[in-house]
Amino acid sequence: MSKKYNVCVLGATGMVGKEMMRVLEERNFPINKFLPLASERTAGTKVTFQGKEYTVELAEPKSFEGIEIGLFSAGAKPSAALAPEAVKRGCVVIDNTSHFRMDPNVPLIVPEVNGHAIKNHKGIIANPNCSTAQMVLALKPIYDAVGIERIVVSTYQSVSGWGKEAVGELLNQSRALLADPNAKVEVKCIFKRIAFNVVPQIDQFTDNGYTKEEMKMVNETQKIFEDDTIKVSATTVRVPVIIGHSESVNIKTKKKISASEARRLMGSFADVKVMDDPGKGIYPTPIDCVGKNETLVGRVREDISQENGLDMWIVSDNLRRGAALNAVLIAERMIADGLI
Repeated sequence: MSKKYNVCVLGATGMVGKEMMRVLEERNFPINKFLPLASERTAGTKVTFQGKEYTVELAEPKSFEGIEIGLFSAGAKPSAALAPEAVKRGCVVIDNTSHFRMDPNVPLIVPEVNGHAIKNHKGIIANPNCSTAQMVLALKPIYDAVGIERIVVSTYQSVSGWGKEAVGELLNQSRALLADPNAKVEVKCIFKRIAFNVVPQIDQFTDNGYTKEEMKMVNETQKIFEDDTIKVSATTVRVPVIIGHSESVNIKTKKKISASEARRLMGSFADVKVMDDPGKGIYPTPIDCVGKNETLVGRVREDISQENGLDMWIVSDNLRRGAALNAVLIAERMIADGLI
């Protein structure tokens, strides 16, 4: 990577935006000019990148003049408004919001899974939902080896998936309830009280009874695998964890595969780490994944209720692996493939 690039982070004051900056620093991404951007609400604040303090600028169309790579994570509405403006000015946008994911003209990418599709971009590349990203990453080697007919997934998603306001809500509720178990707590971000509770709703419900978050996992999985024959059913749940999404995943494969072979395949795949020795208490939890680039897999076992079935537990840092790192890996792949 001898050439250096002008890079912006839209949403630089948010949890994912800050993680994007950390990942860019850690990976020594070839940056010539760096530009942190945000909405009116947080523009003007200070951020530090590569040891230098920057004032976050207000994101507007002219901001993208001369910018070559834009990492967007400021919400669907800002992306919808600003991504086309950035593209007009020669910037390739890697968008972490839901807005472009199912657009047939926008590739939806987990680089280790379908990096070949990056070349089809027309200026915008979408990052998948963080829960989808960690699941397809773990399942890809099994899919390639024996095919997958059906996936049933239940997620246990941390509050940081909603944003820093939801983290504050969990902490404030927890403090209040520890001081007084009968305290009335404020509920703003999560649909119900999240402290000492689990909430089986992420995003709004659709007409079929599934939430938008659940349908994202269905549709995005099929798009990333380029296989709309895979049947997917998802239940997404918010849990009182700050960072780290967990998933209980059941799959039915087209051909028989043993649990030991599945472990071997996943353990040899890029950015997947198998932690699976329950007899010794070895299996991943959200605490284990924080700050890690790998997706962690454990509790791999054959499903005793059906033929060709496997169960597993998948854990990943939603801010890093599910969002920030994935975006930077897309940018690195573009550079490596000479697409920018």
